[in-house]
Amino acid sequence: MSLDEKIGQLVIVGLDGYSMNDDTLQMIEQYKVGGFILFKNNIDTAEQTVSLLNQLKEANKKNAVPLWLSVDQEGGRVSRLSSMFSNTPSAGEIGAADDLTYTRNIGRAIGNELHALGFNMDFAPVMDINSNPKNPVIGDRSFGSTPEAVMKHGIETMYGINSQGVAAVIKHFPGHGDTSVDSHYDLPLVNKTRQELEQFELQPFIEAINQDVDAIMVAHLLMMQIDDKQPASISSSVINGLLRDQLGYDGVVITDDMTMGALLNTNKIGDAAVRSILAGTDIVLVSHQTELRLEVIHSLKAAVESNTLNEQRIDESLYRILRLKQKYSLQDAPTPSPDIDQINKNINDSLQSRS
Repeated sequence: MSLDEKIGQLVIVGLDGYSMNDDTLQMIEQYKVGGFILFKNNIDTAEQTVSLLNQLKEANKKNAVPLWLSVDQEGGRVSRLSSMFSNTPSAGEIGAADDLTYTRNIGRAIGNELHALGFNMDFAPVMDINSNPKNPVIGDRSFGSTPEAVMKHGIETMYGINSQGVAAVIKHFPGHGDTSVDSHYDLPLVNKTRQELEQFELQPFIEAINQDVDAIMVAHLLMMQIDDKQPASISSSVINGLLRDQLGYDGVVITDDMTMGALLNTNKIGDAAVRSILAGTDIVLVSHQTELRLEVIHSLKAAVESNTLNEQRIDESLYRILRLKQKYSLQDAPTPSPDIDQINKNINDSLQSRS
């Protein structure tokens, strides 16, 4: 693979609008990006969504590696597909029901609706523990207030999503539950020792690692007792040190969106992307603004050319990414029109499976 192809695999980007445009085409043809993330402003109807994903895949057929086509589909209030399908319950409702068969069926229904549209990656489930009632961003996105509840229902949801041929990305490592700041706007501080984290926040992530989780998203959190200068998403102490060396994780690591205020308020996005890869990240997520997406890609290439980032380090991430793409047999073949009634029946059947 060329250097441009390798660097492209390290990036998942957002796009603008409901159909292919020149900026998006450039991301595929010139920059060889590894995948895309869609938001509600990219998703209207099932037919339009399938058409957009098929356009992306068709444009990518000239490239050597198929695309990640990803979305945040957690259920509850974080549901990008609620305009076309029956909604699935929040993690909080699932945890409160405390029925593992029901949990697995909900995960399977989420995976089914995503796969039917052509998605192959879901940024879910949330593995944060809802331990701070003042938390503005987690709340009922969490399966509960104890490690045990989050662990068992998070893992079952993950299995359900995976069963439909969709990679699950658990989040937000090392744990966003005990914060009182929304990282979309500012940088939350977590003042816990490594031992305290191991006894609480890290428990669901440790179990997911033991269960061979596909990928882990790292949050923009300042872990004061581990690295009081760099957010977790660009911290070698958190990613290489805690996640990879101490917890033994050798799977794919993805950043939370690099365009969030928690990072951009005090960092240039290109520099942050380079530091994140050096810290042990495999994929940088750049959801918004074409100029920010380009800045990340250009900065990564410049870092290689200046030997700030060596190609061996890129190859390590490339191996992990390609290994996961191969696990799910990704391909750029078009997705047929989905049977909306059948998908909604599957969702409603899962909702009725609670004992």
